[in-house]
Amino acid sequence: MSSAAVSRRGFIAGAAGVTVAVALAALWHSESAVHRRALAGSVGGSTGHGGYTVAELKEIVLELVSTAENSTTKWTSAYPYIEDIGDGRGYTAGIVGWCSGTGDMLALVAYYASTTPGNPLQKFLPALRQVMTAPYDRRADLSHALLDPGFTMAWATAGNTAPFQAAQRYQRDQMYWNPAWAAATADHLSPLGRYLYYDGYVNHGSDTNSQSFGGIVEGVKARGQQSPAQGGNEVAYLKAVIAARDAVLKAWGTYQVDGRSSIALRFLTEKNLNLDLPLAWTIYGNAYSITRLPSP
Repeated sequence: MSSAAVSRRGFIAGAAGVTVAVALAALWHSESAVHRRALAGSVGGSTGHGGYTVAELKEIVLELVSTAENSTTKWTSAYPYIEDIGDGRGYTAGIVGWCSGTGDMLALVAYYASTTPGNPLQKFLPALRQVMTAPYDRRADLSHALLDPGFTMAWATAGNTAPFQAAQRYQRDQMYWNPAWAAATADHLSPLGRYLYYDGYVNHGSDTNSQSFGGIVEGVKARGQQSPAQGGNEVAYLKAVIAARDAVLKAWGTYQVDGRSSIALRFLTEKNLNLDLPLAWTIYGNAYSITRLPSP
């Protein structure tokens, strides 16, 4: 696995990964407002609302993904969230479900320590590093053995502070949002495709192994299903990506009929590639909607 990539089953934050993330962030922030609106118009279409700015589309995508991660469209409420959900990844926490057993939580806490020395989570860094030295199937139990008691309270306390919230947003963008956006841009995807890529990166990671989203996408292309950038039909392409992703979720034993893929499939069925409002969907038996343009 490349040190520049992200795998939710074995994340490694190496120097190359930091360099790539910084470069992507610089590219993102260097875009002029005019270019961002033009880009959003090119991917958002003009049906209903005339397209979104990048910031508007990002907020919609974050709300969609938050319903899978935290059972609410209010993603900003999840900063202090932490629990072991029994998926073998140890503790899951925060706005994208940072995991003690995959390493992205370690990367976040290390970054937080660099920006806010002496914070409540800093003392747990040695334990988080030790968790990541263990084989994957031991990390969930080791997370409790090394982090209990006190870690969950420290996380919740930090989650209610502005510095840790800023650290979570920054690391979310570096690890997941920016790489997913860049990949979706390269593949000429619609807003729906951009949502699917971001959700896939959050759930699977961006690495190129067969169970990470980067590898899932490459496998779909290798089997002959072309992306829009390659001249393919986007609906067919996204359906193939969803099917390949579901195969991985089934192998993990975490697939549910009304789970993460059901959101994208619903909007594909409705032919709503632009994510035109209002949006209504269900996941894990709960119903959600976005009826008005959210404020970024």
